Amino acid sequence: MFLADEGCARKRKTEVGPKSEDCMNPDSAVIAAFKVFQQELDTKHDKYERLVKISRDVTIESKRTIFLLHRVTSVPDVEEILNEADVKLDSVRQKIGQIAEELRGEDLHQFHRAFTPGIQEYVEAVSFHHFIRHRTLVSLEEINARLVFMRENKGVGEVTCPGQCVLTFQITPTDYLLGVADLTGELMRMCISSVGNGDMDTPFQLGGFLREIHDGFSYIGNTGPYEVSKKLHTLRQSLGKVEDACYTLRVRGSEIPKHMLADVFSSRAAHLDPDDAMA
Repeated sequence: MFLADEGCARKRKTEVGPKSEDCMNPDSAVIAAFKVFQQELDTKHDKYERLVKISRDVTIESKRTIFLLHRVTSVPDVEEILNEADVKLDSVRQKIGQIAEELRGEDLHQFHRAFTPGIQEYVEAVSFHHFIRHRTLVSLEEINARLVFMRENKGVGEVTCPGQCVLTFQITPTDYLLGVADLTGELMRMCISSVGNGDMDTPFQLGGFLREIHDGFSYIGNTGPYEVSKKLHTLRQSLGKVEDACYTLRVRGSEIPKHMLADVFSSRAAHLDPDDAMA
């Protein structure tokens, strides 16, 4: 009985007390400051969401470019595929220009997690395209040199430009390394496809190229960013599959008829690890 009366007393006390909204002074300097903070946070969150959406578009278009480039192993006119990929990459760069416009006057690192997946996928697509055409690894400087955009001046902050402004987007070294690490998976798939189509020279070229990339990542080791060290395991798996294909061609190539090589290596590619399939 005592507990029931105490509960009722507490309830009555709560009901009688004034509401917090009635005690707020709308002219208070503290309330005004927090309203400013609210507007700043809402603006930042809206920009973050816009960057996430643009990054998704960049990822989708970059993946489509990579799928297109894998056709070079089965078509007679490689240059036609490369030219078509150039057009797709130009459209991807325009979307990266939207990212640069959103980041105008902002601290890049505050929004980096919003767009880094798309940038890594773009680096993978550009480096894959560059390797097919030149058989070399594209540098970070070469990638950044293509990310220069002309935009109308909006007078953000104290930055003013007459007419048009030149916007640049600088890919970070970490995003570049992560994109190159993902490239190794595409090169491994290209190796298997090449053998399946009767190309016996490309696997050995890819094997040497992947070993050079592996050596470069080995120098970084555990001293680099955590994400880079995680990619090293997948890189070694890709290199191992390519070396296994080269071994089979060199040692057992004469034992397996060429028309059966496609079946042999296609069955190997079908047993990729789940982590490799998602890379």
